[in-house]
Amino acid sequence: MSNLTLTKTQMRDGTWQGIVTGADDSKPDLAVTHADADVAGVQLEHDASSDHWVLSIPVPAAAIADGLHTLLVVDRASGATLASITLIGDEVTGPDLRAEVDLLRAELDMLKRAFRRHCVETT
Repeated sequence: MSNLTLTKTQMRDGTWQGIVTGADDSKPDLAVTHADADVAGVQLEHDASSDHWVLSIPVPAAAIADGLHTLLVVDRASGATLASITLIGDEVTGPDLRAEVDLLRAELDMLKRAFRRHCVETT
C-alpha cells in the first residue's frame, strides 16, 4: 500500500501537473506510462516551502490522436496506481465506459508484467 497521494493541479500547454504528498524528503520513485511505454520528459521537483513534490508530465504526441488514450502514474515501490490521465481524441460517445475499459486493460497489462517478473524471480 502506497502512502503517496497525487492531486491534479492543472493541464496547460500539453503538460499535466500534479502535487505528490506523503513522500517526506525522499524522492518518490514514480513511473508514467502510455501504451506500455515510459513517457519521456517527466519531471519531479521538491517544493521545500510547501513540503511536497511537483510532478510535470508532458503529454506524448502519440496520445494526441483519435481514440482513447490513458497515461498511468504508478508508485514503483508499492505498485499502486496513483493516477490515470485519460485523453479522448474523437467523438464523445460513452467516454466513461471506454475510459474504464482502457484503464482496466492498462492495469491488466501491468499485473501481467508483475506476475511474469514474479515467476522469473521465484524459479
